[in-house]
Amino acid sequence: MIQRVSAQDSPGAAASSAGAAQDAGSARAEDGQSAQLVRLLLIASVALITLAAFEALAVATVMPVVVEELGGLHLYTVAAGAPLAAQLVATAVSGAWSDARGPRGSLLLGILLFCAGLLVAGLAPTMAVLAVGRAVQGFGAGLLMVPLYVLVGSMVPAARQPRFFAAFAAAWVVPGLVGPAIAGTVAEAASWRWVFLAVPVLTLAASTVLLPLLHHVRSVPRGPADADGRRRTRTLLLAATGAGLAAAALQVAGSDGGTTGVVLAVAGVAGLAVTVRQLLPAGTLRLRAGVPSAVACRGLLNAAFITAETFLPLLLVRAHDWSARDAGLVLTVSSITWAAGSAVQGRVRTPLRRALLLWLGPLLLAVGTFVSAAAALPGAAPWWVVAGWTVAGAGMGLIFPALSVLVLQATPRAEHGTVSSALQISDGLGAALGLALAGAVFTALVGTGGREAYLAGLVLAGGLGLLALWAGARATPPELE
Repeated sequence: MIQRVSAQDSPGAAASSAGAAQDAGSARAEDGQSAQLVRLLLIASVALITLAAFEALAVATVMPVVVEELGGLHLYTVAAGAPLAAQLVATAVSGAWSDARGPRGSLLLGILLFCAGLLVAGLAPTMAVLAVGRAVQGFGAGLLMVPLYVLVGSMVPAARQPRFFAAFAAAWVVPGLVGPAIAGTVAEAASWRWVFLAVPVLTLAASTVLLPLLHHVRSVPRGPADADGRRRTRTLLLAATGAGLAAAALQVAGSDGGTTGVVLAVAGVAGLAVTVRQLLPAGTLRLRAGVPSAVACRGLLNAAFITAETFLPLLLVRAHDWSARDAGLVLTVSSITWAAGSAVQGRVRTPLRRALLLWLGPLLLAVGTFVSAAAALPGAAPWWVVAGWTVAGAGMGLIFPALSVLVLQATPRAEHGTVSSALQISDGLGAALGLALAGAVFTALVGTGGREAYLAGLVLAGGLGLLALWAGARATPPELE
């Protein structure tokens, strides 16, 4: 039997009850405030990722218009690849910085550099200045993306974190559907410069919501760092910086056929020889079966896809007289079929059928790229690009997430962070090096005045897709072969 206690009967018990009620009220208020902060974090972070996605797709759409106005066609792939090389370095820097001192500094500097780089690119008088601006913007993007994940880990309950990462992935969908059309329309109706200049304004607006949340990130007391841990972090940081600089050197070398280009190419190859082995799992370069081949496959896929997607709008605008808005259609189509392919692979359950995805995805990418390349043949219709890139996008959707699943399932949980980092590094490095190689071929042939330069760049991308097919086959778990 529960006896009702009044204040007159027991002052101490009444005080205790009042205190408990007050504590419960405070807890509810704190939970409510925490939920509000999580909602704000979701809104602000998704807004920033959406803007970064829009910028990437929009710039790919308007770059043919940019080179038409500024000239400097030999720097076309440098301007496209500079952000990738810079982001590779910044990602490693931001990871070490966020671990050592928290996400605040990296996020602030990342936002400032991202906006500053876009302003430089938007006001650029030459392609060389635009390439520098894009490198600064890419470095800023690398600095600001890592802290977003750190903030999720610090502020979001574990049960809600999967929803956040799903929202991060979904943030690319809308820019893929409408970004190219908007960018092409803006470039035609006003100027391509507004595609660069409008994003900083929107980024700063989203940041006004995000930055106050940094005051609520709990600082974690850090004990003395393990000597091996410090050494590993320092090695990774130096290796990523060296690889990024080497990739940048190769990109610039591809645009310069003189002595300077040769020196930069030699330095870039030497730099990669020293650094890449520190960044990727052992056996990646030799396509050792299992996880190493899966990591290599991701790099080759990104190299093929990004290289081809860089040249396709240029081919449609310069060789087939399409508008920038119409040329951006291929980017929208591939975004749709990529999403469809991802949805399909998510429904494939049996191990044997999932192993088939490791062959089918790269095969569709390679076939789609070669079909797209047909548009560069004399007298060929431009619609080959739309048909081919529809197939290529589906292939990427089938294989890209399937590789992530395979790698995580084949790796001990304690090593998930390391192998996830290796996948991201392989993505960035593959794209940067693919553009560097294709840029060198394109620059060597573009002076002929025909379509040979486009054809060579796209055939090269298709060849990288075939290498990805080989790597994907090697990634198949031995028990399923």
